[in-house]
Amino acid sequence: MRHLFHLGARMPLAVLHALGVVLGWLTFLGSPLYRRRLLANARLAQQPLGVALQSVGQAGRMVAELPRLWLGAPVPVRWDGVVHIDAALASGRGMLFLTPHLGCFEVTAQAYAARFGAVKPMTVLYRPSRQPWLRGLVDETRERPGLRTAATTLSGVRQLIGALKAGEAVGLLPDQVPPLGLGVWAPFFGQDAYTMTLSARLARSADATVLLSWGERLSWGRGYVIHVRPLGADLPTEPQAAASVINAAMESLVRESPAQYLWSYDRYKAPRK
Repeated sequence: MRHLFHLGARMPLAVLHALGVVLGWLTFLGSPLYRRRLLANARLAQQPLGVALQSVGQAGRMVAELPRLWLGAPVPVRWDGVVHIDAALASGRGMLFLTPHLGCFEVTAQAYAARFGAVKPMTVLYRPSRQPWLRGLVDETRERPGLRTAATTLSGVRQLIGALKAGEAVGLLPDQVPPLGLGVWAPFFGQDAYTMTLSARLARSADATVLLSWGERLSWGRGYVIHVRPLGADLPTEPQAAASVINAAMESLVRESPAQYLWSYDRYKAPRK
C-alpha cells in the first residue's frame, strides 16, 4: 500500500479524481450496507437522489486524492473568506476551525499551514488508524511546518487547549461521533445525532474565535477553494444547546455543496463505549 501511495503522489490530480470516481462507484455497487447508509442519510436530509448519486463519485475522489495531498507536490488552492482569519489573527485570540465531512477536509489544514502557519501554527485533532501501516503513514505525512497533530486522547485535548490559549489555531471535525459520555444528542438535518461537546468546551476554554471552514473540490483536478465563515452565533453554555448551534452551522456548510458531503458516514450511529 505504501508503494501505491507513493505512485499516486506523482499522478496529476485530475487522474486521481477520475480513478476516484471509479473507486466510489465500485464501492457503492459492491457494498449493500454502504449503499443503504448513503441513500438513507441523504434522504433524511431531504436531498434529492441526484445529489446522493453525485456524492458517490465525490467520496471516491476524497480517497484517491490522499496520496497527492500527503506525499505529492502542493495542489492549487484559492481562498474565500480569508478576511475572517486575518481579523482573528489581529485580535490575538486563538482560532477554532470547525469542518464537517464535506469536500476535502485534509486540504483545509494544509492550506492554513502553508499561508499562516509560520505566524500561528494549527493543531488538528485526529483519530489514529487501527491499521499499523496507515497509522505510520499518517504520522509521517500529516505533521509539516505550521501543522501539528493531536490524538483523540486526554493529552491530545490538553494539547488543543494549550494551542488555543497561546493564540494558535485548532481544527477538528465536529460531526464525528464521539465515544459514549463525550457527547449529547442534538438534531442534525432533523434527526437526533450523537454530537461531541468538545467543540464548545474548547471554544469557551480559551475564548477562541470560532470559524467554519471547508475545502471545495473543483472539477477536472483544478484544485480547491477553502471557504471560511464566521460562526455567526454565540455558543450557549448548556451542552445540548451548544451542540445544536454547531450542528446547525455544519448543516449550513453542507447546503453550500451537498453533493460533496460524505453521506456514507455513519452520522446517526450509537456511540461506542
